[in-house]
Amino acid sequence: MSTPEDRCRLVLVTPEISDPVEAARIVADALKGGDVASVIVPQYALDDIAFQKLAEALVPVIQEAGAAALISGDSRVAGRAKADGLHIAGGLEPFGEAIEKFTPKLIVGGGNAQDRHKALEIGELQPDYIFFGKLDGDIKPDAHPKNLALAEWWASMVAIPCIVMGGTDPQSALAIAESGAEFAALRLAVFSEPARAAAIIQETNALLDEKAPRFRG
Repeated sequence: MSTPEDRCRLVLVTPEISDPVEAARIVADALKGGDVASVIVPQYALDDIAFQKLAEALVPVIQEAGAAALISGDSRVAGRAKADGLHIAGGLEPFGEAIEKFTPKLIVGGGNAQDRHKALEIGELQPDYIFFGKLDGDIKPDAHPKNLALAEWWASMVAIPCIVMGGTDPQSALAIAESGAEFAALRLAVFSEPARAAAIIQETNALLDEKAPRFRG
């Protein structure tokens, strides 16, 4: 079995669950399935107080499993919850400010770059990673073809790692790996069946071990 770092790795996006105890249990169970590089926690429709409680429940669970906990959007919540990083989905200005303020103390990445020009503008900010797609963009079985095409172009010429949002089928991670992207993000593909989440992660990692292209050292 290969070391995970030489191929595309999984990133999880937590599902929309407002109860911190239930969310922590579901995410902890999922992470028993094997290698996950990081877990992104979106705010969804939660108010700031509820999001704070959710983040404080999830961050230690994610970190104990050996993954990086990334809070989407709110740097105060990320700080109070002692998260590893910040995922920025907004425009260039907040992105640049977050990088200036929190790097290298926190991982800062994100994007939702819809075209090459936007992606290069984000790249000029020197984030820790760029994200192609939306955190809740897994509406079809496969990853969006546009995001795969952007990742293939990006990975061939830019050293900054990229994460691509996958689809509702866990096997969409393989198409992402074949694009050259360093990370495949899964949400509903893992969490739509919470009881099977760990098994799905295990199976997807096995698929990537067997079929994903290896990065050149």
